[in-house]
Amino acid sequence: MRIYIPIAALCMALFAGATHAEETPDEGFSASITRLGSVWSSSVQDLLLGALSLTGVKYTYGGNSPETGFDCSGFVRYVFQQAGNLTLPHGARAISQLGQVVALNQLQPGDLVFFNTLKATFSHVGIYVGEGRFIHAPASGGGVHIVDMNDSYWAKRFNGARRLPVSALPPAEFSPE
Repeated sequence: MRIYIPIAALCMALFAGATHAEETPDEGFSASITRLGSVWSSSVQDLLLGALSLTGVKYTYGGNSPETGFDCSGFVRYVFQQAGNLTLPHGARAISQLGQVVALNQLQPGDLVFFNTLKATFSHVGIYVGEGRFIHAPASGGGVHIVDMNDSYWAKRFNGARRLPVSALPPAEFSPE
């Protein structure tokens, strides 16, 4: 099944305004999403639309597809492969070695954010979506969703961020299969 940009945009509109555990809409975040066409490159748009279209896909340890579910790195790998034709290694730690280091105050949508969730640095990864939020496949919590990085759980576990060269890649049509 192919997800085209209008359907993915609808998913984005439905899920992008999430703040605390994706429950409360936030006008500031929604307003930033409306700038997709003018501020972010088409590759970053594809990346974010693709990631948001997977909201709700269940967590599965080692999972790497919408049909079987995702773990955190499987989710990130899938999104970058589909949206940017970029193949990433499996595992948050391996992914953390790629791209350029980004300071917390310099995060941009599409950047990768890393956390210490298993008493090991770089044990969890997600994709920054803007306004202090990221989308990820958590081991608990029901499935892929957006969370606030400023929530105390995430804030004290933040390990760093990386930027991959998605803006240099040609736009790709996102298609979960």
